[in-house]
Amino acid sequence: MNNAINIVTVCDNHYAVMLAALLKSIEVNRVGAEQIFLYIVDDGLKANSKRKISDSVSGNVFKLTWLSLDDVISDKSRLPLDNSTFPLNVYIRLFIPHFVPESLERVLYLDVDMIVETDIAKLWEVDMQGKVIAGVVDRSETVSSKWGGITNYEELGLRPETKYFNSGLLLIDPIKWREEDLTNRILSCVNENSQYAGFPDQYGLNVVLADQWLELDRRWNSYATSDDSDPYVIHFIGVKPIYISYDLNSGFKNRFFHYLSLTPWSGFKPISNNFRLMKKLYNRIVKRWKGLSF
Repeated sequence: MNNAINIVTVCDNHYAVMLAALLKSIEVNRVGAEQIFLYIVDDGLKANSKRKISDSVSGNVFKLTWLSLDDVISDKSRLPLDNSTFPLNVYIRLFIPHFVPESLERVLYLDVDMIVETDIAKLWEVDMQGKVIAGVVDRSETVSSKWGGITNYEELGLRPETKYFNSGLLLIDPIKWREEDLTNRILSCVNENSQYAGFPDQYGLNVVLADQWLELDRRWNSYATSDDSDPYVIHFIGVKPIYISYDLNSGFKNRFFHYLSLTPWSGFKPISNNFRLMKKLYNRIVKRWKGLSF
């Protein structure tokens, strides 16, 4: 375990194809001999999808541990029922320190809509300088950004120039996290400010950990809206390359399909944007139903 890299992600059946590309990209660009312990939180993955994900990678590189969403968050009444179209599984990253082995001193969280273009060990070995998390500045740049950001930053006592990070890629010190009771603090923050939390988990993380996180090189989270020439990690925010309507960086899309071609999803064709819209509607319905059932 001392020479292992520990990664967590969460995936539903709709994005199983994206997870396959992410894992293959990590494997292809791996340079050293470190084994990767991957914890996949299963949010309704079908048996066939799980089998194809497992078949996408080498067992000599990855050791997969499957965790169900219900087991990881048994009491969903704690989750804020915000008005966003994000699924409830975005809150998984807040529970990571409570379901990975207690002995781990570091864990890497990756959103499923990413591909890695360099050796992930370079990120794993970053000096966190005693910080509880490390991340990359969001497109919003600061909390005062009119797009994203934290609209009530003044009421919360935050300076307008306070940097705002994206929660899609996070290096986490789970021991410090537990010591600082961050899960409860962040959930309380989002619950108390749900009308402002357009990006719910990200909002809470940035409020509670304002000025207390390590800023990583931007190339570790290059957004598909950019024209970065040397990205380390490509993050397909917004419309994903699995949809016909994808209209962002075409080179990034080509890289995604390159890795996907090396998995059991080789030959996959982009699907209608209607699936994306239906997924957003489904997420809203689930939240309303949960609200009535809690």
